[in-house]
Amino acid sequence: MQPHPQIAEQEDIAGETIAAVSTPPGRGGIGIVRLSGPHALAISNALLALRNPLEHAMARFAEIRDPETGGKLDEAIATYFAKPRSYTGEDLVEIAAHGSPVVLDLLLRWALQQGARLARPGEFTERAFLSGRLDLTQAEAVRDLIDAQTLYQARTAAEQMGGAISRRIQPAKEKLVELISLLEAGIDFAEDDVDLTPDEEIGTRIDAVGAELAGLARSFERGRIVHSGLTLAIVGRPNVGKSSLFNRLVERERAIVTAIPGTTRDLVTERVSLGGIPLELVDTAGLRTTADEAEAMGIAKSREALADADIVLVVLEAGIPPSEEEAELLASLHGRRFLAVYNKIDLEDSSSGQGHAEEQSIRTSAATGAGIEALREALLNMVRTPGGESESGMLTNLRQHEAVKSALDALGDARAATANGTPHEMILLDLYSALRQLDSLTGETTADDILNRIFSTFCIGK
Repeated sequence: MQPHPQIAEQEDIAGETIAAVSTPPGRGGIGIVRLSGPHALAISNALLALRNPLEHAMARFAEIRDPETGGKLDEAIATYFAKPRSYTGEDLVEIAAHGSPVVLDLLLRWALQQGARLARPGEFTERAFLSGRLDLTQAEAVRDLIDAQTLYQARTAAEQMGGAISRRIQPAKEKLVELISLLEAGIDFAEDDVDLTPDEEIGTRIDAVGAELAGLARSFERGRIVHSGLTLAIVGRPNVGKSSLFNRLVERERAIVTAIPGTTRDLVTERVSLGGIPLELVDTAGLRTTADEAEAMGIAKSREALADADIVLVVLEAGIPPSEEEAELLASLHGRRFLAVYNKIDLEDSSSGQGHAEEQSIRTSAATGAGIEALREALLNMVRTPGGESESGMLTNLRQHEAVKSALDALGDARAATANGTPHEMILLDLYSALRQLDSLTGETTADDILNRIFSTFCIGK
């Protein structure tokens, strides 16, 4: 990968050596101070008492000396990576000492006194991007890997770090560049009797590029879910077992459960993993009319959670036909992802039969655990998207999706212009616009303010 075009504008920054503590705040077995830049090696040699000189990709034992007494303060392992074969593409040194905040702070202050500058959030990864070690989608995947809450999220981020999006978009870019070259050649060499590309062929080529990008755009539905997860609201009238089901799904006694209707008066939330997808469960107050001010406030919050949820579990009591209010609630959810859960089947009167049952329904007993696995499987089917499990190179954030969508819009304009017999010079404007959008996806042409927004969301030291 080539260095980013804006690297020339960053020469003043690249001349600086940056330093930061790269491990989370607090005490731990190991703490790491990272330095990157032209003076990283010299500063590290000044900070450490080394038994052997630092060499590329070799770990060296070192001692950290007390600045006041000269005695040994700590022992450390220092690893040096010479440019361009480092994470940032610059000389980079990582000093792994014991995870004492006092020692790490001392090392960092010494580094700053030796001429280093405190790194901004995400600046190490930003330098990796600017030096061409990563494209922008790979840099974003670094942040996603750090933020991953499930193993599936981590695997997806690792795949993106390997360039999955860039590989997926490359065939479409190549076809687009080839089409642009054909039209440019026809214009430049018109006087030399070079045939113009027929409009029918131009339209066919635009459609081929658009079909590939449309598939990429559709991947955002799955990628958004993998990246951000979903919210599931558990709603219903009081005392139908909402909190008990909530506890079963989170596999611990998270919500208070009593036989008194209206026990839950506020939203209780817990995040779980379902098939690798983060799922935020929300236990709500029972929906009913009440004169109790605190409970009424809880019910208002419940209705807000119901409106905002990606998935809704409507809990009803097995063997008892839904009330008019419950029937209205179920009817209002058609067109949304919801599941009717008939709970308390262990208390169901066998003579009453199963009562009313929705097509999208599960029968459970939160008390005995009956039907809970079937409920989990039904929920898992609801969070899945067709073909999503094996899809490679998914779009995982809105910036990526907007870039592809804008490229598709530009291709649509080019297709319409072609159908209207518009001169090729004008069609090229739309094709170049689509190409710029694809370049912005991977960061080949990206405004500074967008880069600053992206990297400012990283943690310091990464």
